[in-house]
Amino acid sequence: MVQGTDKIKIIVTNRKANFEYEILTRYEAGLVLTGTEVKSLREGKANLQEAYGRIKKDEVWLINSNISEYKFGNINNHDPQRDRKLLLNKKEIRKIKQLLQEKGLTLVPLKFYFKNSNVKVELGVARGKKLYDKRESIKKREVERKLSRI
Repeated sequence: MVQGTDKIKIIVTNRKANFEYEILTRYEAGLVLTGTEVKSLREGKANLQEAYGRIKKDEVWLINSNISEYKFGNINNHDPQRDRKLLLNKKEIRKIKQLLQEKGLTLVPLKFYFKNSNVKVELGVARGKKLYDKRESIKKREVERKLSRI
């Protein structure tokens, strides 16, 4: 397979995650979705603000993510707040499980995107920032804005 031929279209990003957390490692995972969820994602109707990942019985689950109901769906429409199973290798799951044993680390979804025709989620193992770290992030952002204006 030739690398670099993947078409990536970002659906939604969790901008709050980069401000609230320091991302240590990133993983790409597939999602187990229903048809109406995919159609809703194609319209960009998703929210990752309060979502997080959790490991249950050696499986990774995305909890509290919101994929809005498909407006043309029928009675079989999906539940917007349901837990969604993530598809990762056993090796990756073991590595994430080992990292999450450390105090203060959590699994945060960073973005939903289409890679070719598949929906993927980028996960980050992250550590929460302290208030002074957030202030430093704001200062850096302001300095970068000033430099780009000049």
